[in-house]
Amino acid sequence: MSAKIKFNGTITAVKARIRLLRSFDQVHHAYLGYTLVMDAVVDGKDWKGCRIAVGQKTHEKHIFLKGDHISGEAVPIEHSEQEWADFYKVSGLKLISRGDASENHPADMNGGIASPLSVYRENGHLRLDPKTYESKCSLCSWGLVMATEIILDHWNPSRKKWRFETHCYGPRDCSNYRPGKPRTVQGRKPGMVWIDDDFERARSGDY
Repeated sequence: MSAKIKFNGTITAVKARIRLLRSFDQVHHAYLGYTLVMDAVVDGKDWKGCRIAVGQKTHEKHIFLKGDHISGEAVPIEHSEQEWADFYKVSGLKLISRGDASENHPADMNGGIASPLSVYRENGHLRLDPKTYESKCSLCSWGLVMATEIILDHWNPSRKKWRFETHCYGPRDCSNYRPGKPRTVQGRKPGMVWIDDDFERARSGDY
């Protein structure tokens, strides 16, 4: 088992932690909790953009906000391709101090309180251009980087691969939003590819 590390630092963004599961044209989600993006000190070393996964109940207890200073211990993620976070299995979590009171508001593109996972489920996602995410959505709790499991053959689920996808769960009229290119999903036979154009489905009302 991986040894625990000690961390402390300031939260810069609170993201829902949702895993996407694809099997050709089928899409499913696993709602796992939240990821705290931090400017932290990890085992005595500075780590800007460190990502700590926490459970839903932990977020409900503390209502994490941008600017909060926290500390605790956590375990490094074992399979980095399967998880956007760097650490999980947090213990001894302490909320040392709160950030600015101005962050205590519903989620928007610059921060606020990340919504319950049920709201993400209800909103649904649209693909988000990766460059737009990096330039405009890194602080927004609606913009997510999601570990995506792709089952290449549903008759043989052990045939799979992983990748990261960026998606938006926020308001459809957000001025920052750009969909980017449709995503392709490999099938079980050579040349068998499905194009997931979720943006077009949403525009037609079929999403």
